[in-house]
Amino acid sequence: MFLLHEYDIFWTFLIIASLIPILVFWISGLLAPVSEGPEKLSSYESGIEPMGGGAWLQFRIRYYMFALVFVVFDVETVFLYPWAMSFDVLGVSVFIEAFIFVLILVVGLVYAWRKGALEWS
Repeated sequence: MFLLHEYDIFWTFLIIASLIPILVFWISGLLAPVSEGPEKLSSYESGIEPMGGGAWLQFRIRYYMFALVFVVFDVETVFLYPWAMSFDVLGVSVFIEAFIFVLILVVGLVYAWRKGALEWS
């Protein structure tokens, strides 16, 4: 039988944990001074005027591609760790699933390598 009253402490904690940040942002919005002007909206670099004109710099797409490939393989590690820790309990079927998962990621790595996403120059 599913009893909802067993989760009262969880729901109380969840509501309080959600209300505290909302309340803090609301209070800071009320108490913070609002002074918008040209000095407030300007860029700040260690107390001196910004060098090189505007604050917007254009980066090459390679940096984003390299970061994306890093994130994909970082997430792979997060998914493979629980499988490795419980391998003896889960059995061969999970090993086959993990092997297929790694195989798909290796195909993605080969594709990124051939497209030159891993080259810095």
